[in-house]
Amino acid sequence: MTTTHAPAPPIGKAAVGALGALAVATGALESVVTPTLPLLQRELDMSPAEGALLSIVLLVTGALITPIAGTLGDRYGGKRVVVRLMAVVCAGGLVSALAPNLPVLLLGQVLQGAMVGALPLSFILVRAHLPAGESKVAIGVVSGLFVGGAMAGTLAAGPVAEGLSRHWMFALPTFAVIGATVLVHRLMPHDPPRRTDGAGIDWPGLVLLSGTLVTLMLVLGLGADLVAQPLVLLGLVVLLAAFGTGWVAVERRAASPMVDLRMLTRPAVGKSCVLTFLICVGTSAATYLVPQLFAVPADTYGFGASATAIGFFLLPGALAASVAGPISGIGVRRLGSRAVVTAGVLLMAVGLLGLAAAHTEIWHLVLGKALVALANGLCVTAMVTRTATSVDLGDTGIATGLVLVTRVIGFAVGVQVTGAILTAGTPSGSKIPAESAFVGGFVLAAAVTALSLLVVRTMSKGVKE
Repeated sequence: MTTTHAPAPPIGKAAVGALGALAVATGALESVVTPTLPLLQRELDMSPAEGALLSIVLLVTGALITPIAGTLGDRYGGKRVVVRLMAVVCAGGLVSALAPNLPVLLLGQVLQGAMVGALPLSFILVRAHLPAGESKVAIGVVSGLFVGGAMAGTLAAGPVAEGLSRHWMFALPTFAVIGATVLVHRLMPHDPPRRTDGAGIDWPGLVLLSGTLVTLMLVLGLGADLVAQPLVLLGLVVLLAAFGTGWVAVERRAASPMVDLRMLTRPAVGKSCVLTFLICVGTSAATYLVPQLFAVPADTYGFGASATAIGFFLLPGALAASVAGPISGIGVRRLGSRAVVTAGVLLMAVGLLGLAAAHTEIWHLVLGKALVALANGLCVTAMVTRTATSVDLGDTGIATGLVLVTRVIGFAVGVQVTGAILTAGTPSGSKIPAESAFVGGFVLAAAVTALSLLVVRTMSKGVKE
């Protein structure tokens, strides 16, 4: 049963700053593998299939942990759960930093994946301790800082790995996570649990959700390599369908499901998930394609940029992403979520089409990537804020967890699709994709982004529906 608790004590800027520092640190730690995957493959003698597994294992764990963390936060209190979750993340970061081989590194990444659950827990804390208007801005700040941290990690990982070692690439952000967790523990007051139904963990749902997400990521990550083995690919697809169907059936009958699928029937939550998926598919195309285009040799149609130069060129995008969250939070409070999302979708479509039409100068790519990063921050933050403030306080973690899981899946799908487009567009005997493959990837991403306007039109002007 649910009981009523006394209001949580208000918090000041220092406590919100501690949550923001944790968002920056976890965002940085989350992002270090992607830009340094070739280096890790060389140093650990990994095959392409093993590299694909390493690149998706954190996403799989994160997508699994996020709804669970949100539910436990609603049930036991956000601060209590986030501190324990960060202990697991810090252990994973240290394991990754000390890993001598691939199996140990995979273990570290599995543990690190728990970090994705920190965002819904932060939203629980913000809503518990701040008035409604201030909580919208604070959610935007925390979301924007997470995105900014992820971009900072992407920029810094290569230089750190090349200048120091791959071990320091994991160790430095892990130390930052440890420090930020200590600040949250000291500065953030405890929040009372909002759900006291006494139910245990939904283990059948947890196992089936794990199987569904793992199989989905395997299909996305290895699908291109399995085209020559259609029976294996078909078997994975059938297994995915079986896991997914079983999970939905179990969750619909569970007395206290870890992921309450009934939330998706609420217009605010369901529409936010659909929009977040479509927007993140579009965003991932620019995130993947722009660095690849920078690295194409200068004697063809690219720029032959080094890892350090690419990081510098991506800096405006990092800055745009970091300020998008606060801007979105303020915009939602003053104009409503629909206006902010509409502006973000249009801005992203313009940026992607601009990249498809003009990419012969460095500033073309810098500007296009910055527009997409800004638009993504505006949209995703508005969706999370809209979802968090449209459900009961005790359901904040569950609802925002669903949106954040959708974000992870959308990004993974977009990266794999655009990667397949480049692979298909690479002439036989060459390692350089045709320029038309990049154009096709940008156009497809813009089309998917534009489709989200059909959903935006059905949204109410305000936050609540």
